[in-house]
Amino acid sequence: MPRSNPSPFRPEAVAYHAGSRGGGALLRLSPGWARWSYWLLLVVFVAGIAYAATGHIHEYATGPAVIRVDHRMDLTAHFDATVATVDVQPGQHVSEGQPLVRFFMEEERAEYERVQKEFELELLKQLRDPSDAQARQALISLRAQRELAATRMTERVIRAPRAGLVSDVRIRAGQHLGVGELILSVVADDASLSLVALLPGRYRPMLRRGMPMRFELVGYRYEYRQVAIDAIGDEVVGPAEAKRYLGPGVADSIAIDEPVVLVRASLPSNQFVSDGQSFRYFDGLRAQAQARVRAEPIVLMILPALREVLHHGP
Repeated sequence: MPRSNPSPFRPEAVAYHAGSRGGGALLRLSPGWARWSYWLLLVVFVAGIAYAATGHIHEYATGPAVIRVDHRMDLTAHFDATVATVDVQPGQHVSEGQPLVRFFMEEERAEYERVQKEFELELLKQLRDPSDAQARQALISLRAQRELAATRMTERVIRAPRAGLVSDVRIRAGQHLGVGELILSVVADDASLSLVALLPGRYRPMLRRGMPMRFELVGYRYEYRQVAIDAIGDEVVGPAEAKRYLGPGVADSIAIDEPVVLVRASLPSNQFVSDGQSFRYFDGLRAQAQARVRAEPIVLMILPALREVLHHGP
């Protein structure tokens, strides 16, 4: 029967420990690595303190924006009428005075022909008897009626008010239009482009002319452009008033849920480049704009009480 070992340690461990010349260490540190680690941590700590003391956190006024074409004329209906023909297409170049849209004018044409016939009959009477005063008065009245009928026929043809490109054609043949409804738009040849941004109204005191503003077109991520602010609205307006300014064609695509200030900036070109390809700006393109309005030292963000000390003293 084997003898029991009175020691709580295994005999092999006791023998190995009795034969070893030096004690073991739980963690063996290299003096070189310890020295480099110390200096590295010291440099990182000092750099962090310096960055917190000199660095700044920037605050931006951010809001939706839209591309607008200046010198654009919207043509609207001045009377109830039915479209007969649309003589142009979107993007077509037209000259000043060129017919764009024709309305049905059967009643106006019939009225003009009736007055013209009566005028010719009275004129014949006047030629037969130049002393006929009644025929002379009838000619004067019929001449005025004929001019009025001709004017009404002329109004039934919408012509280009200036040379330019046709855009935003809203009508089709056979469509009935009411007073004030949009027919189409004509963009002048010398038209320029602007960016209209709707920034939060609380930033109005911080905005100023000449301040840089960056924008990114919706659908073209990370394609940033920078412009300078040309004009700033004098008032902070509500969402309804801002949408009324943008117009029904654009306002429906932009979400506005707070009072805003309208900011305008001119675009230096009518084209932009994305992924190596050149594209044209178009009226109504949506974007996201931001302007840097304030910068605050990081140390004041970490230690808010220091702000009171700097402003008012200890």
